[in-house]
Amino acid sequence: MLLQAPHLRNTAPSLPAIAWRTVGPIAGVAVVSLLALSPWYGYHRDELYFRLLGQTPAWGYFDQPPLTPLLARLSTTLFGDTIVGLRVVPALCAGLLILLGAAITRELGGRANAQTLAAAGLGTGMFPLVAGHTLLTQSADFVFWTACILCVLRALLRGDGRWWVAAGAVAGAATFNKHLIVLLITGLATGLLITVGMAVKGPRAVFADRWFWSGALLAAVIAAPNLLYQATHGWPQLTMAATLSEPENRIMFVPMLVALLSIGAFAIAVVGWLWLRGRPETRPLAIASLVTILLGLASGGRADYVAGSLIFAFVAGCVPAAAWTESRAARRRLVWWGLLGTSVIGIVVALPLLPLPALSASPNEVSRESVGWPRFAAQVAGVYRTLPSGTVVLTANYGEAGALDRFAPDIPVYSGHNELWYQGPPPETAQTVVAVGLPPEQLRLRFARCESAGAIDHGTGVENEELGLPVTVCSGPRTPWQTAWPDFRHAS
Repeated sequence: MLLQAPHLRNTAPSLPAIAWRTVGPIAGVAVVSLLALSPWYGYHRDELYFRLLGQTPAWGYFDQPPLTPLLARLSTTLFGDTIVGLRVVPALCAGLLILLGAAITRELGGRANAQTLAAAGLGTGMFPLVAGHTLLTQSADFVFWTACILCVLRALLRGDGRWWVAAGAVAGAATFNKHLIVLLITGLATGLLITVGMAVKGPRAVFADRWFWSGALLAAVIAAPNLLYQATHGWPQLTMAATLSEPENRIMFVPMLVALLSIGAFAIAVVGWLWLRGRPETRPLAIASLVTILLGLASGGRADYVAGSLIFAFVAGCVPAAAWTESRAARRRLVWWGLLGTSVIGIVVALPLLPLPALSASPNEVSRESVGWPRFAAQVAGVYRTLPSGTVVLTANYGEAGALDRFAPDIPVYSGHNELWYQGPPPETAQTVVAVGLPPEQLRLRFARCESAGAIDHGTGVENEELGLPVTVCSGPRTPWQTAWPDFRHAS
C-alpha cells in the first residue's frame, strides 16, 4: 500500500503548489530556535579550529578544503567574534536544507501534506540539528548534496538538460567544502550506467546530451583549484582519508545511519528508496544513493558523511507516505506520530538541552566537546604567566590551540596537529614550553628538564577528551626546533 503513490510528473507546470504556509514557518522556526540555543554549552573544538584557520585564508589546508574556515571568518566579521555570530551560518544552512528537501518532495509530485512531512522530518532530525547548531563541515555539505540532487532530479524528470549544468556548478562548488561530493558523483555515474545496461531509455539519452557533458566539464573546472592544491601539496586528502578510516566506524555505521534523522524518518527513507527504484525516471538516483552509502561503509567512514543520500530517500519517501495517509486519519496519525515521536530523543540529544552532568553519557560527541574551553584556557594561561618571557605553549590538538587563540590571544601557541604543524616550529629563542596533552615521558626525551603543572580540569565534570590531560612545563630543548619539529607532527 505504501508504494502506491501518484505517478511522477515530468514537466514543471504540472507540479503541485509550493507549500509555503507550512514549509516556510517550519524552516523559520528551526533557524530561530537554533540561533536562540546557539550560546548554550560553548564552542566545539572544530569551531575553534575553523575560527583559527579562517584568520589565514588559503586555497586549501592539510585536512580540508577552504570553505568552512572561510565561512567562520565571514561570520565573525559580519556578526561579531562571538559564539552566536559564528553559528548564524549553520542555522541558515539548516533552514535552507529544509526548503531544498521540501522542493525535492514537490519535484516528485508531493503535494502540501508530503512537503510538510518532509520539512518536519528534516527540522527535527538529529544530525541536521547538530549541524545546524554547530559550525561543522557537514553544515554546508548537507546543503550542497541536497541542492545537487535536486538539480539532477530536475534534469531527469523535466528533460531539461540545462539542469545538468546547474548540478555541475553545485558539485564543483561543493569540493571547496568537502571532497565527499565525489561519492555522490560516483554513485550517480554508476546509476546511469546500470540503467543504460537495463535498456532504460532516459539514462541512455543523458549520455547523448551535450548539457550533461557541459555540466561535467563545469564541475571539473570549478573543482580544479582543489585538485591543483592536492597535487602540489603531496595529496594530503589521501593521508586524512586513511586516518579517518577506522574499524569502529563500520561497526557503528548502520546504527548511526538509522539515528541520523530518526527511526521514523529512516522507515520512510526505506519506503522512499523502494519507490524511487521502481520508477525508470528516478532509478539512477536510487542506485546512486545505495552506492554512496555502500562506499561510505566500505571505506570505514562515518555514516554522517553520506547522510545526503539518506536525506534524499527520506524526502522522496514522504510522497508515497503522504499518499497512503490521505484516505484515513488513523494512518495519518500513525505516520506523523511515528515521525515526530521518534524524533524527540534525537532533539534532546542534538541540541544543548541536557544538564551538564548528563553529557558524559550522551552519544553526542559534539556536545561533550563543547564545554569547558574558557576554563581550560584560563588554567593553561595561569601556568604560562608564571614563566619567563619567551615561553610558548605547545598543544596536542587543534581544539586546544583554537581555545587559547580565542580566550587567551596574547599567548603564543603552536601545535603539530594537522594544518597547525605548518604554522610552526616555535622560534629557536623558545627555551621553555607549556605542553598540554602531550605524554610527559616523550617530552623528557626532547627536553633537559620537565615538571608536572597539574592536569586539565575544565570545571564542568563532563568526561570529554580534555579532562585529565597532563600539563607539563619543559625547558632546555635537546635539539633545535627546526630539527625536532617533524617529530611533533600528527594527523587525526
